[in-house]
Amino acid sequence: MDINKRPIEIVVISDVHLGTYGSRAKELHTYLRSIKPDILVLNGDIIDIWQFKKYYWPKPHMKVVKYIIGLAAKGTHVFYITGNHDETLRKFAGIRMGNLEIVNKLELNISGKKAWIFHGDVFDVIMQHSKWLAKIGAIGYDFLILLNVMINFFSRLIGKGKVSLSKKIKDNVKTAVKYINNFEDTAALLAMRKGYDFVICGHIHHPDIRIVDDQKGNSVQYLNSGDWVENLSSLEYNNGEWKIYRYRDDKSIITEPDSNDELATSITDLNNKEIFKQMVKDFQA
Repeated sequence: MDINKRPIEIVVISDVHLGTYGSRAKELHTYLRSIKPDILVLNGDIIDIWQFKKYYWPKPHMKVVKYIIGLAAKGTHVFYITGNHDETLRKFAGIRMGNLEIVNKLELNISGKKAWIFHGDVFDVIMQHSKWLAKIGAIGYDFLILLNVMINFFSRLIGKGKVSLSKKIKDNVKTAVKYINNFEDTAALLAMRKGYDFVICGHIHHPDIRIVDDQKGNSVQYLNSGDWVENLSSLEYNNGEWKIYRYRDDKSIITEPDSNDELATSITDLNNKEIFKQMVKDFQA
């Protein structure tokens, strides 16, 4: 498929969760093929090592990895920032292979302004003190995404639109809304104290760009790249301006069939139920 590639100075992607049922690897691969970034920042949780399963590593997931390596080989500077789901890679921080570098955090000078980029799990109290609880939550989230896939599959069969269960929960549960707000404010205020102009995170699956001010007249631009499970979003920087890219809103590329629709079709096929049985076993384990 021939696609006119958009030149972009910097692209930030996070929370792809390759190796899980909810990961939208096919859509991400289509997006990556549509752009030509000078710098690609992978801001954590790209490969979900927490929930990695030997039997579940579809071709689209491998295609994403191969394509990113190919971008690096062709001159794109790729920074892989470690997150909590791929924290195993933190022991390799500092390793550089050509244009691909693994780091725990990143500082960039962008048009004369300082950017501080990190995944963001350092602000997560549960991650810091109850990692076992966070892992249980991750399994529950993956199962919720699976349930959502099934609901949307049957919803479309009867002529209704898609819904996002996790988004509805986040939007309606006060503690979830408060957590997101606290996360954003904490990251922004810390970046202000350190003298940064931008602070860029992932982790909370909530794409956002906003200016945060303190009571002393200081300000910083807080940015979050969202995720490639539900929001299918990234951050793009061009000509001195940041913007949130949303795959579903992009009319310039030829989108491929919804990867979650394919998953739903697979697990509802009476002759192909093994993957669903294994999913249930994983959740019950």
